[in-house]
Amino acid sequence: MKSPETLADLARAVGWEAADILHRYYRAEEFGLTLDANEKADGPVTAADRAANHHILERLVGELGHQDFGYLSEETYQQHLQQHGPVPIDRDWVWIIDPLDGTRDFIDQTGEYALHIALVHQGRPVVAVVACPEADKLYCAVRGSGTEIYHRDGRIEPGRVSDRADASSLAVVVSRTHRDERFNKLLAALPCQHQTAVGSIGGKIAAIVDRRADVYLSLSGKSAPKDWDMAAPELILTEAGGRFTHFDGQPLRYNQGDISQWGGRIATNGPCHDLLADRAQALLDSLAP
Repeated sequence: MKSPETLADLARAVGWEAADILHRYYRAEEFGLTLDANEKADGPVTAADRAANHHILERLVGELGHQDFGYLSEETYQQHLQQHGPVPIDRDWVWIIDPLDGTRDFIDQTGEYALHIALVHQGRPVVAVVACPEADKLYCAVRGSGTEIYHRDGRIEPGRVSDRADASSLAVVVSRTHRDERFNKLLAALPCQHQTAVGSIGGKIAAIVDRRADVYLSLSGKSAPKDWDMAAPELILTEAGGRFTHFDGQPLRYNQGDISQWGGRIATNGPCHDLLADRAQALLDSLAP
């Protein structure tokens, strides 16, 4: 088994390669490509998703094989579901991949899309990459070793969340869409009312690592975020000094069979995490039927 640091080097190289693929599809006409967007139950899927997903899997499987590692992405999960049903992948080490986080932002040309590559061991992330192609930045974390921010021009800087500790002064990063009445009530009940809008989940967590925001909340409804939405962003945040839990304080777990992350999740810069999580859980309980 290769060391987490060596696996992070591989994930970072693959992340930059996949970011280049997305970057070209984002300018499809310029590169003679067709986006070929299709609407599905959980949102749109494009040729960019498929091309980046194929490249990431091809590179990881080609380098690491199947003996020690499993692979979980939207595409591979459907195959796994058909063959085995809703059970965990039978490996301690599983790569969890979102080749295009924020497909709607990609299609709408906001620039606020990302890609995620995470390696989890027995349900918890150990290595993570979140790339933001239009910002020319890639965030990489190894459990216990911190988060680093890589720039296209070769600069590397440590990722570190803000130290803001006054709950009323914290900035909450939110979506421009996907906000139902329950979620708006949740936001209104918090002491922090300053909001900044960012599209993808990876982009939202990157904003906290960049100290442009301090809080992110997610609340499932008829559907829920998937493992591949959360695994990589969680580790780049926690290794930058932040916290990421369910509202009740429990850690997120991945590759548990059901790939949906139900309930409420909160990510923060840390100092007010328990206060905000308790407030969010209390409100969620009051809204329960």
